[in-house]
Amino acid sequence: MLPTNSSPTRRLVFGLAVACGWLWTGPVGLRGDASESAVANLPPYARAAGEVSGSLKSVGSDTMNNLVALWAEGFKKFYPNVREGIEGKGSASAPPALMEGTCSFGPMSRDWKPSEIDAFEERHGYPPTVVPVAIDMLVIFVHRDNPLASLSLEQIDAMFSRNRKGGLTDDIRTWGDLGLTGEWQDKPISLYGRNASSGTYGFFKEVALFKGDFKTTVKEQPGSSAVVQSVASDRYGVGYSGVGYRTADVRAVPIRIRSGEPIPAEPLRAYAGEYPLTRFLLLSVNHRPGSGLDPLRREFLRYVLSGTGQHEVTKDGYLPVTPAVARRSLAAAGIETP
Repeated sequence: MLPTNSSPTRRLVFGLAVACGWLWTGPVGLRGDASESAVANLPPYARAAGEVSGSLKSVGSDTMNNLVALWAEGFKKFYPNVREGIEGKGSASAPPALMEGTCSFGPMSRDWKPSEIDAFEERHGYPPTVVPVAIDMLVIFVHRDNPLASLSLEQIDAMFSRNRKGGLTDDIRTWGDLGLTGEWQDKPISLYGRNASSGTYGFFKEVALFKGDFKTTVKEQPGSSAVVQSVASDRYGVGYSGVGYRTADVRAVPIRIRSGEPIPAEPLRAYAGEYPLTRFLLLSVNHRPGSGLDPLRREFLRYVLSGTGQHEVTKDGYLPVTPAVARRSLAAAGIETP
């Protein structure tokens, strides 16, 4: 069950995804290794007839930077004449680049804001096309030596937010405030996070902070990798990042919703919509409704949402979409599927 403070758009998207087959039955269902099961149900990419060439420019999410690079590398094996350029400055950089026509795709780890959609629609006369291309779990990372068993969303809020809209009366400043004893009891909690241009920052603010404001003591990092590296080198640190950036030097803390059981960041819990910080990773494209995409953008989306492209998703530590979500994503961009 998703937390009640998630956005209406996010609740709707997840509801549709579950209803349309995140957990489906068939020759290979989402049991055991859920990621491998999802990829096995998607057809491999088949090279298109005719020439596909040109410049494939991506501007947007830092979280998706490595993933887009993997997709571009794999895509060029089919189409060697394609040139790529990838900028991962944060999700906030995608809408203006897409609106101005300086990129082919805008990868984002958050939804478009209403003001961004309005500006795009005013310029082009139609809204941007936004398609889910992978699934991410935003994870609370602590140092590998930290014995903390779990955190509630309300405790996460009281650690990172100065407003405590989650409902806890008292601020959480030390590890002892979370019940740790011994050497941990009096140690201040070091907070690490992203900057305001990051989609991860916006998603965490909306869901984990109940739309509250970050404390000024949060040390903002330029990217997801930097957050994880900071926690890995700080015994008393805690930070948030996409699951794909996990390393052996940090530990993911299970999350509780209210007084429920701790929910680990595991694929089956994400596919079921149970892990509270699950989100889609998105590719945005300027697509006029009723028209067809040019061959380069059409084939790149087909590659991304094929079994071949979704295998790259698992390689980067994220979760692949299911066939139902892949079909809907391609249809949204005017791409027919068999």
